[in-house]
Amino acid sequence: MAQQPIKNPIAVFNGLDKITGRIVSFEVGIDETVQFGSLQLTPRACHTRPATETPNTTAFLEVDEVGVEGKPTRLFTGWVFAASPGLHGIEHPVYDIWLTDCARTGAPVQTLAPSAESDGETPAGQPAPDAPPLPPRRPDFPATIPQNMLPPPGEPLPQDPLFSPLAN
Repeated sequence: MAQQPIKNPIAVFNGLDKITGRIVSFEVGIDETVQFGSLQLTPRACHTRPATETPNTTAFLEVDEVGVEGKPTRLFTGWVFAASPGLHGIEHPVYDIWLTDCARTGAPVQTLAPSAESDGETPAGQPAPDAPPLPPRRPDFPATIPQNMLPPPGEPLPQDPLFSPLAN
């Protein structure tokens, strides 16, 4: 006979910023709201199974996106599963969020400030001592095309055959 799921006071998530490629691990207390980028997450429940059963970590989650005018819009309400993050995923063009675990007490992961975006840095611009290491910074690319890559004046720019308009 299956035992009742264990209710946990903390949900542990990973969040991916698709623009920067940065992944942040963070934990959120049940019924607390944190902000990750423009998304606000509120876990309502986080359940695990006893150690004697097959692992199954689930959380009931509400996700809102805060628009430019500051008004939140509900993007997702439902159960998410740590073993199958794509089953009921949060669909967003910039951010991915997935459940990784539930916890009874604080885990050694970054805790986002309630309703505030965290970038893993202290006010002085130094990385927080418990923040995960960041990948090397991408080099800045020139905003204009270097002169040695342009055709001589008066000649048209070459067209890429994959992106040229179709001929009739």
